[in-house]
Amino acid sequence: MAKSKSAWVCNECGADYSRWMGQCMECKAWNSVIEMRIAKDTKAEKYAGYAGQTHAKIETLSSIEVKDLPRFSSGLTELDRVLGGGIVPGSAILIGGSPGAGKSTMLLQTMCFLAQNMSVLYITGEESLQQVAMRAERLGLPKDKLQLLSETNIENICVLAKEVKPSVMVIDSIQVMHLPDIQSAPGSVAQVRESAAVLTRYAKQNHVSIFMVGHVTKDGSLAGPKVLEHCIDCSILLDGSEDNRYRTLRSHKNRFGAVNELGVFAMTDKGMREVTNPSAIFLTRDESVSSGSIVMVVWEGTRPLLVEIQALADTSQLGNPRRVAVGMDQNRLSMLLAILHRHGGLQLGDQDVFINVVGGVRVTETGADLALLLALVSSFKNTTLPQELIAFGEVGLSGEIRPVPNGVERLKEAAKHGFKKAIVPKQNVPKQKIEGMEIIPVTKLVQALEAI
Repeated sequence: MAKSKSAWVCNECGADYSRWMGQCMECKAWNSVIEMRIAKDTKAEKYAGYAGQTHAKIETLSSIEVKDLPRFSSGLTELDRVLGGGIVPGSAILIGGSPGAGKSTMLLQTMCFLAQNMSVLYITGEESLQQVAMRAERLGLPKDKLQLLSETNIENICVLAKEVKPSVMVIDSIQVMHLPDIQSAPGSVAQVRESAAVLTRYAKQNHVSIFMVGHVTKDGSLAGPKVLEHCIDCSILLDGSEDNRYRTLRSHKNRFGAVNELGVFAMTDKGMREVTNPSAIFLTRDESVSSGSIVMVVWEGTRPLLVEIQALADTSQLGNPRRVAVGMDQNRLSMLLAILHRHGGLQLGDQDVFINVVGGVRVTETGADLALLLALVSSFKNTTLPQELIAFGEVGLSGEIRPVPNGVERLKEAAKHGFKKAIVPKQNVPKQKIEGMEIIPVTKLVQALEAI
């Protein structure tokens, strides 16, 4: 029998200790430190490539031969975009999201497509094989070549995968997987971390691309996906509310491509469908535009995205006026209100201010500052802005309008959708005129207010 060793691990944050602790010193949780026993040279580690390895050879950086990353398409253009251009062999990919977001549906569609040209193994731990087959039948997917396995033991998975030798594997989900040598329940930080480590090593040693599904609960009690982010190659999040048919897929970590890439899908009765022109779904405006509405151009990963922003300023009935921002940073809203008062001459201290980004998009870049302030002024003055107007630019504390990256690409995307007027920073004005678009360059906030 293999000799085992013990370690004490916090079940909440994953911190390691040499002995038992009543309270975790990292996350301050009580009675969360449990004993974890790990045996040497377990069956899972043997098939994952841990045992029998020689010492690595030290090489200089210049002696390493650089090769282009071989990629293959997943069959979904939006998923390939988020992954950086396709799936890299031997990569470990974590797909997170709340229950019901569509993670299993999207992966089942992708695996049925890949199974037509390569060996694919879909491992389900939460659903039975009949449930997966019923879903594939409902979505109208080809079922003749996809291999299924219902198992939660990592050792058995590594043994069977070594025999089948798939090119792509799906673990649905990592929260229900377990190693028998670890004395904790499936879904705990210790089980999730060690199971993912074995699977990642198997992916590297056998050049198998592994998709691991991770759940994110509303109360945040399950810390599994966050613990995994340090060892996996790519972490993407599928987000979408229950009352919205659109889902956004965003990359948070990617060793083989750019981060903050955005892919948009629509949930239909036939599964996840790609939205190749996401700006169109966020620009469904009424013919009679009311005050406090303007379209801004934000940059998501490697492409521009046109999004409508709405603002409402109303006289407050409270001693402390409310500041509510949906889809944007509330602290930045407070800063922009102070800039508007100091350099724009508008006092909104007695107004309730509400900001909303249409379509459920989360805007994090500073290029939306100018559009936000113009929408606020429009609502406060109760005057409508032209429908063909767009705006983007960062607003500084001294009232200056700073340039943003990829200004020309943003203007071209707006012109493609029929916008004819743009208020942009002076440094973002293109050298060559864009046909059919009037560009108003501004350097100060006062100039932008005068333009509207």
